[in-house]
Amino acid sequence: MRSTDLSELAAFDAVARHRSFRRASEERGVTASAVSHAVSSLEARTGIRLLNRTTRSVSLTDAGAMLFARLSPAFGEIGSALDALNQFRETPFGKVRINAPNSIAPFVFGPVMGSLIAANPNLELEIVATDRLVDIVDEGFDAGIRLGESLRDGMTAVRIKPRLRFAVVGSPDYFSARPVPKAPADLKHHVCIRNIYPSGTAYPWEFERFGKTIEFEPTGPLSLDDHELMVEAAMSGVALAYVWEDRARPHVERGELIECLASWCAPEDWLYLYYPARKHLSAGLRAVIEALRV
Repeated sequence: MRSTDLSELAAFDAVARHRSFRRASEERGVTASAVSHAVSSLEARTGIRLLNRTTRSVSLTDAGAMLFARLSPAFGEIGSALDALNQFRETPFGKVRINAPNSIAPFVFGPVMGSLIAANPNLELEIVATDRLVDIVDEGFDAGIRLGESLRDGMTAVRIKPRLRFAVVGSPDYFSARPVPKAPADLKHHVCIRNIYPSGTAYPWEFERFGKTIEFEPTGPLSLDDHELMVEAAMSGVALAYVWEDRARPHVERGELIECLASWCAPEDWLYLYYPARKHLSAGLRAVIEALRV
């Protein structure tokens, strides 16, 4: 087989997996037009249409589905064979793409990035931080990080550090005019920031104590999806914020924020790094897992 044939097949395999020329081009590190040209060349050589293309979608023809079903395991074997060469290297080689929530990525990767790259100089770590819910298979990630409750079936999960908890914080100026809340019920007398996902859906402030769980739905004038903005808003004195404790800690230690309701804020579920159960676990991803696991 000519190298051009293999390149065309690899381009088709990427498009078939992602159902997108753009995402396939990002994975392969080339332009979308180059991927499109490679697939068109493959179709021209075989004389068979493999993809149905519209301005909005890409789908497989029956012939394309049959070819993809045979190609996908073959490329998986090729990847495994190449990764096996790592046993002859001192450290893993290659790219590892990981998706993580933007609000927690600094606490997961901040403590380990330096030592991980220093110990694995041939490892290329690509971290995409977003609070948007991502399909890691569809978007070409090797792994993702989420709270346990967000895991899908068909995924292998590894518990990782750290275990996070939320905190309610407000500025000294804010509390100069209002009493510090002693229980979640007191929050109805306070101005509170609404926490929202990137989709705009709000999620409640959750509290737990003595086996009792309470959900509080803020109705304040400010809705934010970024914890850094929430901290800044709290420091400005306009409202209370419900953020990851680690995000607020430096400001609490400097006296810029005051934490309240600490006895009601229990640790969250553990974080998990997850990846498709059928996916070959590369040496690079194994190195990342070892750096993060509990």
